[in-house]
Amino acid sequence: MTQTTDLLAELADIDPASPLAAARQQRDAATRHSQGSYRALFSDGSADFPLQERVALAAEVAHWHQDEQLAAHYAAQPGNAASSARFQLALEHARRLTFQPVTATSAHLAALQQAGWTLDAIVTLSQIVAFVSFQSRLVRGYRLIAGHGVSDSNTAFTAGEWHTQPQTQTGKTAPVYFTTAELGWEPWIAAKPLAEFAAEQQQTLARFGHSDSDYFRLLGRNLPVLEQRTLTDKGIFYTSAGLSRAERELAAAVASKVNGCIFCASVHARKAAQLAKQPEAVQRLLDTPPGGQLSADQSSRWQAQIDFAAAISATPASASAQQIQQLRAEGLSDLELLDLLQSAAFFAWANRLMLTLGEPFIPAENHA
Repeated sequence: MTQTTDLLAELADIDPASPLAAARQQRDAATRHSQGSYRALFSDGSADFPLQERVALAAEVAHWHQDEQLAAHYAAQPGNAASSARFQLALEHARRLTFQPVTATSAHLAALQQAGWTLDAIVTLSQIVAFVSFQSRLVRGYRLIAGHGVSDSNTAFTAGEWHTQPQTQTGKTAPVYFTTAELGWEPWIAAKPLAEFAAEQQQTLARFGHSDSDYFRLLGRNLPVLEQRTLTDKGIFYTSAGLSRAERELAAAVASKVNGCIFCASVHARKAAQLAKQPEAVQRLLDTPPGGQLSADQSSRWQAQIDFAAAISATPASASAQQIQQLRAEGLSDLELLDLLQSAAFFAWANRLMLTLGEPFIPAENHA
């Protein structure tokens, strides 16, 4: 299956002459590599994860996110997925990753392996669920920024649950609250050893600083997707003009609070606090209990941004035209709106990988 056009622009009905189209062109790297990630996942299949299963899975995930245009796109692709017990187990896992990624455990990955899923295929399965979660949020957000209608959603956009078990599977001390301290992360299935990557693949890992990371060498089991995903990340967060870097990091932290990802929040809340020089405000966000309003007691600008980032992170996403109007009233341009959207949406992808392929731990040197 190939897609040479800009799929998301097509699904969101973006006018090529619109300010949003110009903003996406200014964020060309994010636009191109989001499409590149799609191609890496769906241009072809593999013996352990055929294309017909990939598109069937993607259609179901898009449907769960109530993005019927995206679901119809995947459902229209040729081929039918097998109704095997192996694929049904993958669908169950995909539903968990979609709605409650924080409930995933190592036992779920072990069950997939017992059903015949290879380690490489499990990584690709996780990438597909997480990537379609990212796509669906972009489509809704683009339509809102462009002034198009979206379906109503009453999904609450509040702080989510998080892990409270005191130890990891291997007995390390686990964080049980959100923090800006540096944390470690360990996988539940084996990361690919560096020596098993070909020389050119090792160069790709080294180019992005991924060689020594268990997380990235695990995602490297599908290296083309990891490469496109990394370039998408850089295109969203490491670009000039538009929304401040601090506020992009804030959006990532908000998404991580909605999804209950302590590790991702620790990284991006720390950056937001440092760059904005507002550690107390960021800590208030991190301290929000499950079901709490994440924007409480923040400045009006941050309230508007936090509410939108949380609503776009809910499942299904519930961001609204009223929230876009409030952001415009706070002075955000189309480029800044795009940056806010893409920063939050990317963590619908990142959180679902971090939460469902492994878990965080507190390094020994950081223990109180």
